[in-house]
Amino acid sequence: MVLAFDVGIAEQHAVTFAAGLAAEGKKAFCAIYSSFLQRGYDQLVHDVAIQKLPVVFCIDRAGFAGADGPTHHGLYDIAYMRTVPNMVISSPLNEQDLRDMMFTASTFEDASWAIRYPRGGATGMEMREGFQSIEIGKGVTLREGDDVAVLSFGPIGKYVTTAANELAKEGINIGHYDMRFAKPLDEELIDAICQKYSHIITLEDGAKMGGFGSAVAEYLIEKEHRPSVKIMGIPDVIVEHGTQEELHNEVGIGVEGIKEIVMKILVQNEK
Repeated sequence: MVLAFDVGIAEQHAVTFAAGLAAEGKKAFCAIYSSFLQRGYDQLVHDVAIQKLPVVFCIDRAGFAGADGPTHHGLYDIAYMRTVPNMVISSPLNEQDLRDMMFTASTFEDASWAIRYPRGGATGMEMREGFQSIEIGKGVTLREGDDVAVLSFGPIGKYVTTAANELAKEGINIGHYDMRFAKPLDEELIDAICQKYSHIITLEDGAKMGGFGSAVAEYLIEKEHRPSVKIMGIPDVIVEHGTQEELHNEVGIGVEGIKEIVMKILVQNEK
């Protein structure tokens, strides 16, 4: 039996209510905007994570929320959740991955699980029947390249696909890896990337400070031999209204921004 409860504009209560359901053996999915989960951060820590309860947070409006403006941009959730133990943090590239992540999370009992996705409609991709389990903390190789690898987190990876196709027409082949998880990181995949590439770019629709790119950089800093790392995300500024694509372009993380960074890296490498 599936039951749904609408608790109204009471985000702290929503998180604690989900924790209570999980404590009683129910599989609780807490659907909440990223910016609203900020208000329930204390409950996330004390009522969910410390209790190691398997609540699934379905985080809508993750990243730029477009015309809803700065009060609704979901830019900080990766950073504020990464520091909390007993949490899995994931973001699907597309609808199929979202379905499979939610399916996998529905049977996961070891910790809470955050699945972040943006505002907007579906892409219209053709999806297979049924669901498949996703291995926790494992990324996917989408494209092999030569010298530069882009590690993307979430739907913003679609920009990398477009940028890579356009760069390929100019004879520039970049690698693209859909990491899927900011916590735990796919360290095995990152190690393999480090063996193959001289430069890594990370891309996320979230704050640069403390986010997915920071997680990758924190892992790499411990390695004696490592590629250069460029973190692409939302800078430390308040960004106003606009469409999501407009705002991504404004802060330099759209298709053209990715291509520009790749070209800068390659030019510097030639010097």
